[in-house]
Amino acid sequence: MSHQTVIVLDFGGQYNQLIARRVRECNVYCEVMPCTTPLSQLKAMDPIGIIFTGGPNSVYLDSSPHVDPEIFTWGVPILGICYGCQLMAHTLGGQVTEAQDDSAREYGKTQTYYDTTSPLFKGLPQEGISWMSHGDYMAKVPDGFALTAHSDSCPNVAIADEARGFYGVQFHPEVNHTQHGIDMIHNFLYEVCRAKGDWTMEDYCRTAIAQIREKIGGGKVLLALSGGVDSSVAAALLAEAVGSQLTCVFVDHGLMRKNEGDEVEAAFSKWDINFVRVDAEQRFLIKLAGVSEPEHKRKIIGEEFIRVFEEVAKKIGRVDYLVQGTIYPDVIESGAGDAAVIKSHHNVGGLPDYVDFKEIIEPLRLLFKDEVRQLGRELKLPEYLVMRQPFPGPGLAIRVIGDLTKDKLDRLRDADAIYREEIAAAGLGASINQYFAVLTNTRSVGVMGDGRTYDYTLALRAVTTSDFMTADWARIPYDVLDRISTRIVNEVQGINRIVYDITSKPPATIEWE
Repeated sequence: MSHQTVIVLDFGGQYNQLIARRVRECNVYCEVMPCTTPLSQLKAMDPIGIIFTGGPNSVYLDSSPHVDPEIFTWGVPILGICYGCQLMAHTLGGQVTEAQDDSAREYGKTQTYYDTTSPLFKGLPQEGISWMSHGDYMAKVPDGFALTAHSDSCPNVAIADEARGFYGVQFHPEVNHTQHGIDMIHNFLYEVCRAKGDWTMEDYCRTAIAQIREKIGGGKVLLALSGGVDSSVAAALLAEAVGSQLTCVFVDHGLMRKNEGDEVEAAFSKWDINFVRVDAEQRFLIKLAGVSEPEHKRKIIGEEFIRVFEEVAKKIGRVDYLVQGTIYPDVIESGAGDAAVIKSHHNVGGLPDYVDFKEIIEPLRLLFKDEVRQLGRELKLPEYLVMRQPFPGPGLAIRVIGDLTKDKLDRLRDADAIYREEIAAAGLGASINQYFAVLTNTRSVGVMGDGRTYDYTLALRAVTTSDFMTADWARIPYDVLDRISTRIVNEVQGINRIVYDITSKPPATIEWE
């Protein structure tokens, strides 16, 4: 079954996949393509609409990415966002210049006024908050375009040529900060592109299974199973696609939470799959001994994971493919294309140069966490697996700041277990998207039993988020924090101070390392 398709043309914007996610939320299939994609290839996809993303460049520079003007002659509707809006104006005869004064530059939440007779703003309030992020200015809009939105400092926040189906906005409708932003994208899809809404997660699931079967054929598959939601959904997807050709390998690297290895084995031993648990605690701790730099930790863990998988593969016979539960936030933070490396995820940027498999398959690579959970439900996974708390592949190695020892890991395991018990007892687990403890390498003076202590500081982290690309710190009640702090200090040796992290993402990341 073919679906109507929207192309998100990527000009280097940080929200390119978020735009795609918003389109999919509107039940329209879309693909993100580089702006360098040949026009013939784009035409072959027969899109009902095209969205130009934002980007960090200035359209009037020769070094900036541009488009072949022929794209505007197809008769296909186009929505330009931020850089994409300015690119449309620049290409079609308008003028974009660097803002000459601060009033023409706009960043952050901005009161914006909309012309609700425009199809893009149909049914919306006449004013609201939009999220701006531009330092350039459309000094002249192209002929045929009308101004359809403005702010107090900018007269041309949005432009439209309704006859040709061209729309541009200088703000970002895809981010949550823009009020009714998703409604604007929905209007573009349904009022302008005449979308039918013929794509759902059920369709994605069916298509993914068919693609996996076609790729793997009769080959054998090894899946890196951590027990987290991403690898569990990947396991269910592969089990549905290739059945007995799949072997799931759970590498117990000694960096799991308290009792977690046994819980993972108990959960997946009930499945009709080949399940292998590898006790690799000693080899990982030996490799990590004395290593304190977080990127170095991740690289070591990434390579050692692969080496363990290769050894298991040799024992079970020739294995052609390695499957990982990589999701899109992992790819972004590990550096995709020209994006900066924030931190290498062990299953993305942490992979060694040489991998002894025909290919690595990542069927969830373009999905966000909430979409992965939707897919898990389509695959009939139990809810406790679908809603399992996220846990990083490098495990507690990146929650012990500085060098690793078995003693530090055990201390963190005990403290983290208390934290989780008290959050559950307070009924807060469903309202906090991720929470965990971090053993810092800071030691401070304390007093216990009339004696001086000089022990470690433990940090508590808890966030609320919808996509894990941005997050806010959770407002845990003081009495709950008090119980957690009291229990940890009294029950876990070597910790005499508890702090709570109240930093959002950005500027911080969710994990500390």
